[in-house]
Amino acid sequence: MPIYKQVNRLCFKLGLCVLSIVCHATFAQQKSVGVFDGQSDIGAVLHPGSCTYKTTTHDYEISGSGTNIWANQDEFHFVWKRIKGDFIVYARADFIGKGTDPHRKIGWMARSSLDENAAHVSAAVHGDGLTSLQFRRAAGAVTEENRATITHADIIQLERHGTTFTMRAAKFGEPFQTREIADVTVGDDLYVGLFISAHNKDVVEKAMCQDVRISVPVSPGEKPGQMNLASRLELLDVATGKRNVIHTEPYSIQAPNWTKDGKTLIYNGKGLIYAFDLARRQPKELNTGDIKNNNNDHVLAFDGKMLGLSSGVSDLGGSIIYTVPLTGGVPKQITPKGPSYLHGWSPDGKELVFCGARNNEYDVYKVPARGGEEIRLTDAKGLDDGPEYTPDGKYIYFNSNRTGTMQIWRMKPDGSQQEAVTDGEFHDWFAHVSPDGKWIVFLSFLKDEVAAGDHPAYKHVYLRLMPVSGGKPKVIAYIYGGQGTINTPSWSPDSKRVAFVSNTDVSVLSPVDISSK
Repeated sequence: MPIYKQVNRLCFKLGLCVLSIVCHATFAQQKSVGVFDGQSDIGAVLHPGSCTYKTTTHDYEISGSGTNIWANQDEFHFVWKRIKGDFIVYARADFIGKGTDPHRKIGWMARSSLDENAAHVSAAVHGDGLTSLQFRRAAGAVTEENRATITHADIIQLERHGTTFTMRAAKFGEPFQTREIADVTVGDDLYVGLFISAHNKDVVEKAMCQDVRISVPVSPGEKPGQMNLASRLELLDVATGKRNVIHTEPYSIQAPNWTKDGKTLIYNGKGLIYAFDLARRQPKELNTGDIKNNNNDHVLAFDGKMLGLSSGVSDLGGSIIYTVPLTGGVPKQITPKGPSYLHGWSPDGKELVFCGARNNEYDVYKVPARGGEEIRLTDAKGLDDGPEYTPDGKYIYFNSNRTGTMQIWRMKPDGSQQEAVTDGEFHDWFAHVSPDGKWIVFLSFLKDEVAAGDHPAYKHVYLRLMPVSGGKPKVIAYIYGGQGTINTPSWSPDSKRVAFVSNTDVSVLSPVDISSK
């Protein structure tokens, strides 16, 4: 047995405080593990635990022993990062193997210290499926819990906002179930990370955690509408839900479009348009002439040769639509006045569809791609936004809050046969149809966070997937984002992946998050 664990046991028996000194000296020698600062066995475990970071897949395999995380002292393995203030931590986690004890547990923990009796808050999933928000309010206090009704969750998220901690848990594909505790004062500077406990001192259990994200949310004092957080550019495998961060920026980038050849992503940032080379993992500014106030409503033509832009021009009423060759050049102005927000091209390249504010009402319009007369396609009271043609040209999908809830709708290209596609469980925005015409992916906001006509940045959002033929939507990504995440079409040409943007404060951006694939 390592000497510090022998001292640990001796100190526990004698009730001495030397334990803390020895253990803290040991912990100070930690090496980083992926995005984490270090790892530690907490309490007098018989068998040492470990956490290994898989550099090719960006997964974490964590193993550990220990009797439990309960009562007034704990035994487990912990891989942690020091975080001060608010945070959101997320992972998709599963045990490896059948296990020995039904109360083995994995999850996220925020802990005031590395002492075995420290105050903590944990989002825990047990071997028998029990999912619970567990907490010890002070060092040496008895552990309490707030159980969820969901069982066998594999999506685990823990958040802190001041003295309130929230667990969000789900089975992949389903929305979160939430549990919350308030007025928990466990300290400002915490150890936050993944944990595993075998619930059996003689056994070592293992788990695999993928899509690990550590994020710091926007400050409560930030002015609404500001977009000052850093960005993670991510690729999502639609079939598996696996996510890879391929690029990060310390400022806001938004709305990636995938080029027809599959080699490049087009996105906006700081008013400019960038072409991101997927092979080299490098962005390059795209020449858009004097048009340098571009927003996140930019769209590629179906043939991949032209790019449509929306760019703010204050003396013309706001956002104006332009087109420019994908190779760059001098943009051609299409709409004479704003606000006009581009969202789609017709498959034949002859028409553009956009959200336009005319006479104090936002509706869907179409206009010739070479410029000309606008045609209004919707006239319902409320906001109609995000129009996009299907690849076969038979429908235009859009989102509307005409019912009081933002839902996905579709209509014929002439504006006829308007019908709702989603049921109103969430506020749904920006439906994007896959190139093979089989699927739609869209962004869903929580009703308790946003109004029906709003789509702000820095909220809890889902990417949801459903067949074009209809059916129950499935959650394929759980994201801290919103405005700019997936405003415009971002499917890969083979309909297998989707590109999107998630957000965090720059303080926790880490180069090890970035895929080497």
